[in-house]
This record gives sequence, structure tokens and C-alpha cells, in this order.
Amino acid sequence: MGERTAPNPRVGCVIVKGGEIVGEGYHKEYGGRHAEVLAIEMAGGQAEGADMYVTLEPCCHLDKQTPPCAGKIIGAGIKRVYAAMEDPNPKVNGKGIAQLKENGIEAEAGIMEKEARKLNEPYAKWITTGMPFVVLKLAMSLDGKIATGSGESRWISNESSRRLVHEMRKVAGAIMLGVNTVIMDNPSLSAEGASPLRVIAGNPERIPSNSKILDTARQKTLIACVSVEGKTRKMLEGRGAEVLELRGKNGRVDLRLLLKRLGERKISSVLAEGGGEIAWSLLKEKLADRVAFFVAPKIFGGKETAAVAGEGIKRLEECIRIKNAKVKNLGGDFLFEGEIDYPHINVREV
Repeated sequence: MGERTAPNPRVGCVIVKGGEIVGEGYHKEYGGRHAEVLAIEMAGGQAEGADMYVTLEPCCHLDKQTPPCAGKIIGAGIKRVYAAMEDPNPKVNGKGIAQLKENGIEAEAGIMEKEARKLNEPYAKWITTGMPFVVLKLAMSLDGKIATGSGESRWISNESSRRLVHEMRKVAGAIMLGVNTVIMDNPSLSAEGASPLRVIAGNPERIPSNSKILDTARQKTLIACVSVEGKTRKMLEGRGAEVLELRGKNGRVDLRLLLKRLGERKISSVLAEGGGEIAWSLLKEKLADRVAFFVAPKIFGGKETAAVAGEGIKRLEECIRIKNAKVKNLGGDFLFEGEIDYPHINVREV
């Protein structure tokens, strides 16, 4: 459900009367009809006096492509509405529930709220901050390497892990990686049945002209860089890629500004697939929200190719912790995922 809804939330709705489901629906794609409307249409006359269960507080504002759902619910004669969570959108945020109550409907939010918030993490962050929700995904050896000393990295993870990565790509608005990973892996970043924006950060002069990433037949590619000379820009744009110059104060690509620009394009979620420098920069700037580390039971050794590179932390009190962590066995590989809990240190703002 909801792979094409972004930047809208994922919402499902069920209408119950006399202990039986009389209507159901879910928001299928951005710009399409909302879950409540579809459920009401299915229920027809049976909606009157019925109970509605919905993932998110019904909308009540006009600043969108479809009419507000609160009015539809009132008009259908629904008796009670149970929403899993309030809509974090400042234009709603309790106003939908209030409007229903003002019209004689029993309404409340907070049933299975934790599950609903997890389902709509990208939407909640984007609608309140304008920035996409960032999942930092890395595939590494047991000792934290993303490649051998000679640069070999295919395949560190097993087939089960790679299948899951493809599923993660399908629900992402954009996939981000650094130029080093493009050179080392020559990935296509394919996502069967979906076309997330492919974002490459780094020096475009180093991108080989035969890179699979420049195959823009199905997916658009954005190259974020500090600067680019005319010949390279012409080559990249000739291959259908878009070039965006974003110089940060440190002389590197300004990742915070890049994510802000993606948010302005209504991209609510980003799957950052490395490499090490990109991973560290996202963590250092407090830009990543969740980690998904695929760990293979292999040991590479060596001093290079760290999964998270950069200068690292100096004191233990500055370490970045993971909370609500979960570990899943993927046929021998292990997926470690959880929310990033940053230490209280200052970072710059755009």
C-alpha cells in the first residue's frame, strides 16, 4: 500500500456497521482519491450510523488536489471516527477531529498511534520540516568494510539481502550515493516497478561516461556537485542527467541544501546507499534518520573501505547511538536497523 502516494501519507480506511465491514479503501497514488472517500463510496447508504477506522486524521483543508475528507464523512452520516494518529500537517493537526466533533460525530485519535507513525515517518518529517526522511543503507562485512582492499564489493551481501534492498528502493522517492560508489560498483540502482530519482553527490569529472547510472531511459538522474566544467556538463546533460551545483562551506557538496532541494521537489524519502564519506557526512550533519545496515558474516581486514569513513568522533560522549534497534536474519546475513539518536552537539543550519 502507498508506494506511489508520496509525498502524501499512506492511509487505509475501514467502515464497520453491525460488526461487519461495509466499506474499505486505501490511498493508492498521489493526486488520487483518499482512503475515506473510497470507503464511503463502497459502503453507500450503509455508511450512515457506521463507525470509521482510519490510519490518519481526516483532512479538512482546501490546499490540495482533492476535496477535504471531513466534509465527506459528515455528509455520509458516519457516527464515530477512530483515527490512529493526528495529521502532523500544520494545516490539519487536530482540526479535522475538531470539525467532526462540531458536527456531532464522535471522533478521537491515538489508536495504534505508534504503528501509524512508523508507517508514515517520511510524510511526518517532510510535512513539518520540508526535508525528506533519510534511511542510511549500507552493506558491509562483519568488520565494517564495504569493499576489499582491491575495491571488490560485489557481492558482499547475499541474494536475500539484495532482494530486500530492491523493495526498499521501490518505496523511496530518491536513492543517493557518492561518486566513489559509482566508480567502484557501477550500479544501475534499479527498482522494479518504480522510478525513484537517482542522486549522485561528488565530483562529476570522475563519473565514467559508460556508467550505468547515466542510463536515464527509465529513471531520472541528478548530479549534485560543487562545480562542473562545460564539457562534462554537456556530456552529462546530453545523457539526460540534471546537474545541480551546491557548494558547501567545507568545499564539498552541501548535503543539507541538497536534501532541502529534494524536499522542495516533494520528495519525502531518500535511501542513501553510501559510500563511506557520504555516510559520515550525513551522520555528522544529523541528516540521516534511520540506519539499515546489512552485515555479511565475512571478514575483510585492512585499513581502508570503512562503511562509515570521515574523521570520526573523538570522544565517546559524542558517539551516535541507535535506538529501537531490530536485527533480522536474512539467510545468513543480518539486517540491523533502528532510529538514529544523535548526541547533543551543534551542527550548522542552512
